[in-house]
Amino acid sequence: MLSKVLSLGFKGIEGFGVTVEVDVGGGLPSFNIVGLPDTNIKESRDRVLSAIKNSGFDLPSKKIVINLSPAEIKKSGTHYDLPIAVGILLAIGKHSVSGDINLSRIGFVGELALDGEIKPVVGILPMLISMKEQKLFDIVVIPYQNAREAILSGVNFLVSKNLKEVMMFLKGEITLDTTKLEPLSDNEKKSEDLDFSDVKGQSYAKRAVEIAAAGFHNIIMIGPPGSGKSMIAKRISTIMPPMIEDEILETTKIYSVAGLWGNALIRTRPFREPHHTISDIALIGGGTNPRPGEISLAHNGVLFLDEFPEFSRMAIEALREPLETGKITISRVKDTITYPARFLLVASSNPCPCGYFGHPVKKCICTPIQIKKYRSKISGPILDRIDIHIDMLPVRYADWSADYDCESSSMIYERVEKALFAQKKRFGDKGKFNSRMTPKEIKKYCQVSDDVVDMLENIMDKMGYSARSLDKIMKIARTIADIDGSNDIKKEHVAEAIHYRVLDKNIVIDGSYGYE
Repeated sequence: MLSKVLSLGFKGIEGFGVTVEVDVGGGLPSFNIVGLPDTNIKESRDRVLSAIKNSGFDLPSKKIVINLSPAEIKKSGTHYDLPIAVGILLAIGKHSVSGDINLSRIGFVGELALDGEIKPVVGILPMLISMKEQKLFDIVVIPYQNAREAILSGVNFLVSKNLKEVMMFLKGEITLDTTKLEPLSDNEKKSEDLDFSDVKGQSYAKRAVEIAAAGFHNIIMIGPPGSGKSMIAKRISTIMPPMIEDEILETTKIYSVAGLWGNALIRTRPFREPHHTISDIALIGGGTNPRPGEISLAHNGVLFLDEFPEFSRMAIEALREPLETGKITISRVKDTITYPARFLLVASSNPCPCGYFGHPVKKCICTPIQIKKYRSKISGPILDRIDIHIDMLPVRYADWSADYDCESSSMIYERVEKALFAQKKRFGDKGKFNSRMTPKEIKKYCQVSDDVVDMLENIMDKMGYSARSLDKIMKIARTIADIDGSNDIKKEHVAEAIHYRVLDKNIVIDGSYGYE
């Protein structure tokens, strides 16, 4: 006999409907799955057969053919176990569906243990959201442990703990629990208490980070060891704007697909800090069964790359596409997957391998060739995509020992909030920032006076700044003006913005690196 059971799949962070067609007929006993299944789906044969047997159901030795439709889309994941098992039991002909149940409007998702227990799966949230948006079916049966995540999708669902319960439900013998769990309000993961009041001195760097947070501008900090680069980077999330609802849901979907969902909507902006030994695949995503990388896990949040030149050249260059487009496309022979990757890049670097090139006191022991090789790890195109470049001086004793209170994160955020209000008024309630302005928007919102035009012409034609660098300068100047509460971009705003593009200048090896 032939049976059809509905299920769901996901590609990237978007879900789609899948029909599991099962044919049980005569011929030599066999078990075949077609429809572009990956390895973990093919392995479901042993899980499904054992689960059926250990749940107390009879399984005759017959030829079983399973098709996952649409057959042209590659399927992955263990969540097809439950619909395959249900389809087999219905195709055998010994189990009937109650007249009160419309099988064509019910979906099934879940992994089976060998004893028939239904185990939790990854990607429930994006699958159920797509089910709702595409109106695929009315209700879905999912694992009990995925109930809290399913609530976030807003769809109708039932939960079950084992295969036997599901079959009894289909026969009309029992009703499945809808589980009225209340999701946590947010991801209240409390880490160490971070605040900008802990950072002594470095007022220039803190000003640059304030601008970066206000306009979502990528930033790189260059300075000797101990100058506070990492300390400042880890506190940038304390002055960043809250996420809007679309960002919250999209970020949570990514963590659901990655198997990192933590029983709550992710309402605080992610902060990812991968080590410089990370592989390019772990950074950008991919693998045999593609998964989101660190850049996607940092979506709508901060990606902090400490010791930036120590990352592999391939990993650094892989950042070009996401820095430009806000997404990463992973191509394989049979499939292409796109993950969102719109993050605030915060990078830090030493000026040379030993870290003391240009230091006012300590002597650098690196040769010019070593310094050149170290800096060449970061290519011009990558630097061009980083909005703000700053040099950091060592902290002086007077600043370190001072008793005065430094500005707290809340005080800095009050100024950031001014820029957020201006951007919301400018772009609407879409969560768009100045750093994402298009060329047309730059022309519309970044008009300047004639004396500023002369300044821009001078730095472009005489100092060699690229067109992209000039666009970055105008975006930064717009953010500075917003922080100051100014509708017009003034000369001092542009001058300050230019000052944050130090790596666009021609810096020679035997000169200083911005230290005085």
